[in-house]
Amino acid sequence: MPCVGDWLNSPLSIVQGIFAQNVPNSDWEKKVTEYFKEKLKENNATNWVPSLNDVPVHYLKPNSLVKFRCMVQDMFDPEFYMAVYETVDPNTNARVLHFGKYRDVAECGPQQEIDLNSSQTVTSERQTLYCVPVPGESAWVKEISFLTEPAYVSASQARVSPSTSYTPSRHKRSYEEDEDMDLHPSKQKEQHMGKSCCSGSDIHGCVEPKRLETEASAGHHVISPNCSSPLDLNFPLPGEKGPACLVKVYENWESFKVNDMLEVFGVLSVDPVLSIVNSEERDSSTLDPMECMDTAEEQRVHSPPASLVPRIHVILAQKLQHINPLLPACLNEEESKTCEFVSNFMSELSPVRAELLGFLTHALLGDSLAAEYLILHLISTVYARRDVLPLGKFTINLSGCPRSSAFTEHLYRLIQHLVPASYHLRMSIESMNQSRFIPHKDYTANRLVSGLLQLASNTSLVIDETQLEQGQLDTAGVRNVTALGNLITWQKVDYDFNYHRMEFPCNINVLITSEGRSLLPSDCQVHLQPQIIPPNMEEYMSSLLTAVLPSVLNKFRIYLSLLRLLDYSISDEVTKAVEEDFVEMRKNNPESVTADDLHKMLLVARFLSLSAGQTTLSRERWLRAKQLEALRKARLQQQQSVNGNEL
Repeated sequence: MPCVGDWLNSPLSIVQGIFAQNVPNSDWEKKVTEYFKEKLKENNATNWVPSLNDVPVHYLKPNSLVKFRCMVQDMFDPEFYMAVYETVDPNTNARVLHFGKYRDVAECGPQQEIDLNSSQTVTSERQTLYCVPVPGESAWVKEISFLTEPAYVSASQARVSPSTSYTPSRHKRSYEEDEDMDLHPSKQKEQHMGKSCCSGSDIHGCVEPKRLETEASAGHHVISPNCSSPLDLNFPLPGEKGPACLVKVYENWESFKVNDMLEVFGVLSVDPVLSIVNSEERDSSTLDPMECMDTAEEQRVHSPPASLVPRIHVILAQKLQHINPLLPACLNEEESKTCEFVSNFMSELSPVRAELLGFLTHALLGDSLAAEYLILHLISTVYARRDVLPLGKFTINLSGCPRSSAFTEHLYRLIQHLVPASYHLRMSIESMNQSRFIPHKDYTANRLVSGLLQLASNTSLVIDETQLEQGQLDTAGVRNVTALGNLITWQKVDYDFNYHRMEFPCNINVLITSEGRSLLPSDCQVHLQPQIIPPNMEEYMSSLLTAVLPSVLNKFRIYLSLLRLLDYSISDEVTKAVEEDFVEMRKNNPESVTADDLHKMLLVARFLSLSAGQTTLSRERWLRAKQLEALRKARLQQQQSVNGNEL
């Protein structure tokens, strides 16, 4: 039986064995998937698989099994490949069948040639996804994923660290040799051919990948040896780090769509011959001169050097509900381990909520009412859509924020320590006019160019209006502000396809901080009433984090992610009681209580119930929701009378 090292280090040898045993039976592909699915279930074996999120590509063995936590940034056109092909020895006429699945380059034995006219050839189709690390992923997610066991995994199960399990076995070339290879691709080709790609071993193992010290984690652009201009890795957010990957999907790719979060397990391909082939194709003079530039640009984007944008040939893939490593990946599964974890955490929910409320109260300068609403905001999510109306969104405008003390900056840093993914958008005339918010289609390169609003589900977007000054928005600025308004109101972003707009639904938690009432729409305005004004805001906020034990901080993180995933319902009895209560409120004060107020109170009641671990609405929570709303409105009216204008 194959050992762990075989299916981790040499998954293609496992595939070869299954292929050889089952050909010409077409079930071999299904058996490969089942084999790896079973292997990854054993003793939490997913933790043994090295992750491209944690380990640089040049430390990973080519053709080994890897995993990647990512977001689908773009979907390229499907491509054809030889799933099964036949080689023939011209001297002996001996024929051998090979599989082409999970490979970029066909392999053949010594003195063998591929018979392109063979009746045994099977042509199949695969989908290429351009995937990037989840935009705005928090540092703690990466650290916990790499360094520690998830909370729901037994402490007795040891994790194997990918960085020590896989060490580069290649000979290190000097920088001079590297530069020489870059300047003279023909030398690299000669070296490659000199090792004989038809040596009987996989072609991926013939040439070891060159380590690039200026790797993709440096930012959006990296210098590609075969490209005259920097290669744009197309990250949605500025300053993002991590690899972009071309993910080749063989089954059920129809279920994946742009902006989905995925975890994929597959064969890592970083063969240098891909760069050589692509370079030769770009340099080919057989193309029509009018088409040559377009074709070259598209090839540059769709076939970048594998050392910069590695390929992953997917064996298994799953959509992610969330990226919190402290939670089970899928809470819908009725596994005993998952159920036990959820029930254990729910039993200690009350003290966790109390501690979190205290923590956020201090972060909001002693304002407990604002802290209550911030908790409700952080566990809110779009749970359904009725026609075009997203249900469950709860955008808060936190007005009354201090302008001079960089309060929003420090508040965002605290939120960043609590949620798995977030982004701080500093709103200014300059940023509105110069930033690219809306993704658009580049037809020359045939790709979707990312924008700031191409975010994964449940990302926390903190918009800071406190630094906004008077100025003139240009056309781009107006378009960006409109896009923010549509995101908040309809939870959608209209991607620009030049000749038309295409709606992409989203689920983004938006928190707006401002001095007065926000220029942007919101579901709920909460005016901040600081009880304390710290002399040094940075020192004060930093001390809050250092005062919280790591174990308590992890409980906050589990709390906010878990409650967002719970189901919720209202019984017929409570529904009737709420309706009667609303009628009474309208009788007493018909002017001030509207249908919009009822919708807002039901939202507050929903998230208030979930924040206490209750999945149904009780009379007690309904009354508490009414009380919170009354306090919030009274505060707004009080502030309005003080200022003498509308908030």
